[in-house]
Amino acid sequence: MKKYIINIQSRPQPKDVEPEFWKKKKLEEMSREEWELLCDGCGKCCLNKLDVDGEIKFTCLRCRFLDVKTCLCRIYENRFEKVPDCRSIDIRTVRETPRFLPKTCAYWLLDNGHDLPDWHPLVSGDKESVHTSHNSIRGRLIISESGIEHYEDYIVDWKDI
Repeated sequence: MKKYIINIQSRPQPKDVEPEFWKKKKLEEMSREEWELLCDGCGKCCLNKLDVDGEIKFTCLRCRFLDVKTCLCRIYENRFEKVPDCRSIDIRTVRETPRFLPKTCAYWLLDNGHDLPDWHPLVSGDKESVHTSHNSIRGRLIISESGIEHYEDYIVDWKDI
């Protein structure tokens, strides 16, 4: 059984970003700022995942650096040095099989021909909409990975993962 963590954080302020850029560009055509803006800040990518016989299972165990109130990484700039199994989300990660990203992930949705959901902050204009719509980890029973030995005891079957 292999353990995976994927981590991304986004909260840049839009500068000269074209409105609804995600409808006009493919992922590989986006600027770094546009790419970062796609992250809805749900925190699901910072949950530990297990590869069980070729199928990715999400757990309710979070990276020890994930802030469950903000759903953001507390060490984002240094995450790869502090968490060796933290993974960057890039086009290759988005297209990996089996799928490591939650099915509500903007990167995965757009790459598979779907639009962003109404609760996505780029659509709603409100960075809290991902939380108020219950599409983030905020308010869920999430446990720190610290001290956990048997990750398989924490597998969850949430419909939005």
